[in-house]
Amino acid sequence: METTTTAVPGQLLVSISDMSMLRDIKKAISMVRGVTKVKAQRIKPRLYDPETGKYLNEETMKVIEDAHNGIGVTHYNSLQDFYKEMGL
Repeated sequence: METTTTAVPGQLLVSISDMSMLRDIKKAISMVRGVTKVKAQRIKPRLYDPETGKYLNEETMKVIEDAHNGIGVTHYNSLQDFYKEMGL
């Protein structure tokens, strides 16, 4: 009885600490037999919450980034304007 195998495509994730080496590393990996594509992607640094001992999830990171860019942030000229808007 003869067995056959089918090649299933896969991915390999490589993290590097020195971005100046990115070009050389991509070139070296692309020279390996069987490698069909090499793609570079920068990873956004994640914030660490010392209270929980965990890194913030994507949703929390998005809210912080939006607030930093002024998305969903309301500005008032005075405290009285704020109270008026809140119906107080």
